[in-house]
Amino acid sequence: MTGLAGKRVLVTGGGGFIGSHLVERRLDEAAEVRAICGYNSEGSYGWLDHLTARQLAGLDLQLGDIRDARTVRDAVRDVEIVFHLAALIAIPYSYRAAESFVETNTAGTLNVLEAVRDAGGVRMINTSTSEVYGTPESVPIAEDHPVRAQSPYAATKVAADQLCQAYARSFGVDVLTLRPFNTYGPRQSARAVVPTILAQLLSGAKQVRLGSLEPRRDLTYVSDTVDGFVRIAGSSLPPGALVQLGTGRAVSIGELFALCCQVTGVEAEVITESERTRPEASEVQVLQSNPSRASTHLGWRASWSLEAGLAETAAWLAPRVDAEHAKRYHW
Repeated sequence: MTGLAGKRVLVTGGGGFIGSHLVERRLDEAAEVRAICGYNSEGSYGWLDHLTARQLAGLDLQLGDIRDARTVRDAVRDVEIVFHLAALIAIPYSYRAAESFVETNTAGTLNVLEAVRDAGGVRMINTSTSEVYGTPESVPIAEDHPVRAQSPYAATKVAADQLCQAYARSFGVDVLTLRPFNTYGPRQSARAVVPTILAQLLSGAKQVRLGSLEPRRDLTYVSDTVDGFVRIAGSSLPPGALVQLGTGRAVSIGELFALCCQVTGVEAEVITESERTRPEASEVQVLQSNPSRASTHLGWRASWSLEAGLAETAAWLAPRVDAEHAKRYHW
């Protein structure tokens, strides 16, 4: 069940971690795909630079910025589905540069909504984040749990989600919101916790540097997240609907470290660095999903166990790790 056969799609943020996997999935399904990638002086399309000639034949690549309304309007023209993934996501940086997050995540989403509204007949999939819940009142978290942003990043995503709700109610824009919990897998930024741990272990480090080991996260392998995007785009959900994606299992960062040691076969100890933690009042202590709505309305459930996904990610990372810099890996 996809309901997307023959549909022309646009992916904003197509050169990024999840976006590039989604672009490849649609290309493999013989879809016509357009992707906006962030403009840069090198003319790079991010992870889409690695596509095969066969894949490139079905792809319309554009460099641009979702903060520019004209760029977005031009990109939306003649497509039927917009997967909106473009965003600034580095939570630590959001404490220092909140305005840039507002401009990209909130105002950028507004540009996409306006373009979709003007085009008519276009379905938009907005990408949310489990960070909007903050530390929850109870777990597992359902979609109707109150939102309580604990970082500037999360606040900009709350605002973007609310704009989508408002455009669905006010103007009938066919926008749905998908709210993934923490996604991991090949191509994820080295700043994220899973590649941070794995890269250090694979480089031979015997001491792995991390922040707090107590927070718990619900981790979904990237191909499962991409499947959720495809399923919600082809669903019969009404405008304004919200569905979250998560496995329903949460592990602490300490437990995640132990699993990474297990899949890599490396023994190491953790060195906790206080500067890696968030400001004290903003640390989200636990994120654990209730996946029942995704199961009921999308027929979706995670197919990858955490152990299998970590092993697959480690296998992808292994030849890319910089042995001289335990905290980084090369592409």
